[in-house]
Amino acid sequence: MKRLLQFMLLKTRTYYRYLIFLLFVDDAFAAGETLGGMASLITQSFTNVTKLITAGAYLAGMGFAISAVLKFKEHKDNPTQVQIGKPIGLTFVSAALIFLPSLLGITGATLFTTGGTVGGPEGVVFTGS
Repeated sequence: MKRLLQFMLLKTRTYYRYLIFLLFVDDAFAAGETLGGMASLITQSFTNVTKLITAGAYLAGMGFAISAVLKFKEHKDNPTQVQIGKPIGLTFVSAALIFLPSLLGITGATLFTTGGTVGGPEGVVFTGS
């Protein structure tokens, strides 16, 4: 009897999970009724993801720059404990992260001259001959 009750309780929980899942899935797919509409919604969300990655690169670059300044100070205070290579490496990493979005634009202009755009959430478009 106890096993039957546990089995029924498990089945009831499973049915409730499916019911809740179906309620939320219906709302998620109602925005894009066709496959093209869903693809458009996914493509539009890439714009926000790229903005998040760019902002994260700027913040991480600033963090590495602050860390490099502190390591330079530690090296000045005690040169035998902190090697000079660590703050120099942190400086290069911070510069790379801060200038990453600009670097991608310059690289796109170099590779495609005037006939292309930088690859972003919309993709790379080559319009030259």
